[in-house]
Amino acid sequence: MSKRKTIDAFFKKKDVSNSKIRTPVAVETNVNTLMPDEYPSKCPKLQFEEIDRDPGSHINYPYNDDTHRRQFQPSWFNSHKDWLEYSPSTDAIYCLPCYLFSKKPIGRPGSDAFISTGFNNWKKVKDGMNCPLVRHVGKEPNSPHKIAVKCCEDLKNYSRHIDKLIEKQTSKELENNRLRLKTSVECARWLAFQACVFRGYDESLDSKNRGSFIELIKFISTFNDKVASVVLENALGNAKYTSPTIQKEILHILASNVRNAIREEIRDAKFCILVDEARDESKREQMAIILRFVDKEGFIKERFFHIVHVRDTTALTLKNEICAVLSHYNLHIENIRGQGYDGASNIRGEWNGLQALFLKDCPCVYYVHCMAHRLQLALVTTSREVKDVYQFFDHLVNIINIVVASSKRNEELQHAQTEQVENMIASNEIETGRGANQIGTLQRAVDTRWGSHFQSICSLIKTFDATCKVINTISKERANYKQRGDAEGAYQVLTSFEFILILHLMKEIMGITNVLCQALQQHSQDLLNVMHLVSTTKSLIQELRDDGWEPLLASVISFCEQHEIDIPDMNARYTKGRGRYRRQDDDLTMEHHFRIVIFTVAIDFQLQELKSRFSELTTELVILNSVLNPKDAFRLFKIVHICNLVKKYYPQDFTEHEQELLESQLQHYALDVIKHPKFQNMSTISELCRGLQILGKSNIYFLIDRLIRLVLTLPVSM
Repeated sequence: MSKRKTIDAFFKKKDVSNSKIRTPVAVETNVNTLMPDEYPSKCPKLQFEEIDRDPGSHINYPYNDDTHRRQFQPSWFNSHKDWLEYSPSTDAIYCLPCYLFSKKPIGRPGSDAFISTGFNNWKKVKDGMNCPLVRHVGKEPNSPHKIAVKCCEDLKNYSRHIDKLIEKQTSKELENNRLRLKTSVECARWLAFQACVFRGYDESLDSKNRGSFIELIKFISTFNDKVASVVLENALGNAKYTSPTIQKEILHILASNVRNAIREEIRDAKFCILVDEARDESKREQMAIILRFVDKEGFIKERFFHIVHVRDTTALTLKNEICAVLSHYNLHIENIRGQGYDGASNIRGEWNGLQALFLKDCPCVYYVHCMAHRLQLALVTTSREVKDVYQFFDHLVNIINIVVASSKRNEELQHAQTEQVENMIASNEIETGRGANQIGTLQRAVDTRWGSHFQSICSLIKTFDATCKVINTISKERANYKQRGDAEGAYQVLTSFEFILILHLMKEIMGITNVLCQALQQHSQDLLNVMHLVSTTKSLIQELRDDGWEPLLASVISFCEQHEIDIPDMNARYTKGRGRYRRQDDDLTMEHHFRIVIFTVAIDFQLQELKSRFSELTTELVILNSVLNPKDAFRLFKIVHICNLVKKYYPQDFTEHEQELLESQLQHYALDVIKHPKFQNMSTISELCRGLQILGKSNIYFLIDRLIRLVLTLPVSM
């Protein structure tokens, strides 16, 4: 089995010599792929060696004068072998270099004799310095003949031809450009892998920090002189390969390569789409798309696939953009087997939400919402929809900020706790021991982690006296009127009966949901037990609603008596508002306000949200998936439940004949795999999938392997 591939594998170079990459099929194209050294020369190469320079061995030279009987002498070839040529057809001699390179005669009489008309006045050849052959050569270094000879020598020097010089220069430039571009690509690859920013605030030559991209190129050039000679200031002005446009093009190519590699991983497997959208710094809506699938080796993969700009966040717009991305990479919607989104109304709407639109195209695209996020949203909705609870959390944040805003106030809080603990030990109200009576501080709540609100509430109850003392001190001793006013208002809220009641109520509710919250945030989740926790959470909250008021009220009254807080008469009429706007209802008592308006309404909203967020469809699907879990030696394995899972949720992936065959395979599977020693210590479905692949059981029980892969595709399985 191959090693699990991580995201860095997409940024590493591939060893082509040892890889099993298929050789691409040759495609005819009109693009010239030859390197500069392979270009054919446009000028034919002149082969001077093939020219017969001494024809005297096989030619009889005629006499041009019967009286003196003069003729061409072959010995003249030896004295003027660099340029002399004889023409039998005209019985005349010529100068080969001048014939090839002289532009025109120089104007003197007989200057064209060796170029066009030819020379055959043999009687003047032996005339000493007046010999026409000697005069033709000339005494000056720049005579026409010598210039022509130089041109002829250049012609014979093939490496000095202009087309070869241009090719040589082009090849050098190409090599430098490739090295420069390779440096930019490697820098972009490294920065992208490390998730670093590319650009700098000031990228000018005088800047001390020109941005990560340019600074990394400079760093590489300090270790490689060859790179240093071709990058940045040593590069051509129009070929530096460092502009923002080039950087974006390189990143686009890298991203395309990564997405193509992911597409090769998916092959024809079923997959799940995980989508979320958010607004970036430029106020543009961006949608991130993640694909979850099981590769051929049985590993669960979740790959960040694309990020797309969307005009708006309507369900139809999001669906069209997702389909466009999937179709571009030849990923069929029919192969989607799961959807994972947040709980926004445009996403989870049962009629016009994004999940409903995909369900219309493919009925097996089950929508699964992150369970931890569901509980988070259930608590958020309760805190926002119930006005008194919303005001409570607003006051709670304000009180904590006043006390722990500075280190000085935090020290005052700890000092007040120390005094309180010492007094309680002296009066024997608490016992001493190792690790007991620890001094703490108020815990800040985080909006995105509602489990932290439970810790915040518990810390306030524990340090209530010390917190009241610090706030009271601030309201009396601070010179700043704003600080004194804020502290006095916070003290009035903190010592009110309604605040104490909601404080203990939310402690009870969040104490019940905290167990579920912690279970949902574990790295390895036992989803079957989590579903049972959801049921028990609903039951406990319902029990709190039915029978929890009297114990809660008694606890709140005891807390108020302990800290000398005024307790209102529960039978008195409840007055809402102040001054002329106050409303008084004879039928509305204080007990009715606290019990019905606050206690019952808060719990009802919590129950309603839990039932809405944790639907029966998802709960049943998770429970049915658990029968495939090999944990505890396949304790939950039942053939009937597995067959029901296939018939109810995956009818499109199994024909009727395959459903019948599946039951037969499960019977053999129960006697073979379940009792196999290598499967006894497995605890997750993903381990089971890999084990079947390793031992070759996936080929025997191919229908079971198909079902396991479908289950693993959903983002609720592990």
